[in-house]
Amino acid sequence: MKYLLAGDLGGTKTLLRLVEVGSLTIVAFERSHQSRDYPGLVAIVQSFLAAAQVPLGLEIEIVSACFGIAGAVIDGASYLPNLDWHIDATKIASILEIPQVKLINDFVAIGYGIGQLRPEDLHTIQTGQPHQNAPKAVIGAGTGLGQGFLIHNGTDYQVVAAEGGHTDFAARSIAEFELWQYICTHKQIARVSTERVVSGPGIVSIYQYLRDKSHFSETPEVANVVKLWESPSENAVDPTALISALAIAKTDPLCQATMQMFVSAYGAEAGNLALKILPYGGIYLAGGIAAKNLALFTDGTFTTAFNHKGRVSHLLGNIPVHVILTPQVGLLGAVAQAAQLHSMR
Repeated sequence: MKYLLAGDLGGTKTLLRLVEVGSLTIVAFERSHQSRDYPGLVAIVQSFLAAAQVPLGLEIEIVSACFGIAGAVIDGASYLPNLDWHIDATKIASILEIPQVKLINDFVAIGYGIGQLRPEDLHTIQTGQPHQNAPKAVIGAGTGLGQGFLIHNGTDYQVVAAEGGHTDFAARSIAEFELWQYICTHKQIARVSTERVVSGPGIVSIYQYLRDKSHFSETPEVANVVKLWESPSENAVDPTALISALAIAKTDPLCQATMQMFVSAYGAEAGNLALKILPYGGIYLAGGIAAKNLALFTDGTFTTAFNHKGRVSHLLGNIPVHVILTPQVGLLGAVAQAAQLHSMR
């Protein structure tokens, strides 16, 4: 049987999917992998295909593959800074014996997946006034901060990759400037990118800053998790889920302040992206943080920061803002690109 292989490769998880050629909406096999458990993408695909042989049989012929990569893709190759991986489409095609392999930025994959979303896959936090065929933008905080935008070419949308998450973090208040200083000292760096703040690790950095520099005291539950995170312990668990959960429950003032600062910074950066693109077709928030914490993104903190742009604030109020609820939007885009790659043979 002939299949298309699609992948969504992130700093934390890699999700792979097989679909039959000609049946793009029917999933033949799908599995999630912890990215850091493997030395590279080839090893993940090999493990995936071995598992797929159980339900699908031994005759799995992959005619084309497309992988959304959490990093810049240049000349068919990519370096993933959060995993220290080098990935090359030509080498993957040769080792795995796949005729055609394409690498695209993960937010390009998300951009191509937007058009395939159902209404129930979105939660709108600012209705705005959408314009037909207007530019669109995507932004998403996770392990890092991805960005991209879509431009209509008269027939369809063309997705353009961006690396806006690595631009300089712009402090908007004394507290954010002190956060900037704290991160520089704590991380022993001289420059703070936006994704150092607007990301999962950024949530932890904000928590540490407020813990160490403000009047908030830690609860033992969070303190133990963060202490393990700060140590080289193999038992460390990412504290972001606990911090956000307690913020939503409103049972931990330090966690509440952390998430409020994070969501505000997220909204401000989304607004910065919107000013550069003027995406009256909509700006879409991808990544698990927004989708899993809707209560924190619908209380006005995000949209207030998004729209607070001084003399040009009026430009942003008409831009629709949507949270993407499905974590598989990148896969949808990668499947579409794999199918297009196969059709061009």
